[in-house]
Amino acid sequence: MKNRDCYPVNSGYLTRMDTSVKALEEAISIRRQIETLESRLSSILGGRALPATTTTTTRPAGARYFSPATRAKLAAAAKARWARLRGPAPATPAKKKGQLTPAGRRKLSQLMKARWAARRKTAGKKAAPAKKKGTLTPAGRRKLSELMKARWAARRKAAK
Repeated sequence: MKNRDCYPVNSGYLTRMDTSVKALEEAISIRRQIETLESRLSSILGGRALPATTTTTTRPAGARYFSPATRAKLAAAAKARWARLRGPAPATPAKKKGQLTPAGRRKLSQLMKARWAARRKTAGKKAAPAKKKGTLTPAGRRKLSELMKARWAARRKAAK
């Protein structure tokens, strides 16, 4: 059994796509006729506005309209219900955690000032250059040289 959607258009059969396009064009045509008739009716009635149809409203069918005042009353009632369920609010706000007290801030400031003063005091003096580690003294260099010469002499003697 072959699928009708696969038939070529020039074979004489209409595909589903062609059918939906035709239906869409017909719906657009009807809609234009309705708009034309509405404008003619409006001109006959002397420019008075027509009552809104259900197709132009934004709320779903069956939904009730509440004025802003009524919505505010409903919201206030809901808040009161939730407040009753939650119980009374705490009298004092909770203390913020992780913040310095004024006394702690003052103490920290004094410590930092003392540290900066100590750095400024030591920055004026130049420290004596530290002795380099791993360098040979002249006496050590001489002794090492003598030991190397003795080793080389022993190798030359052994090679002969």
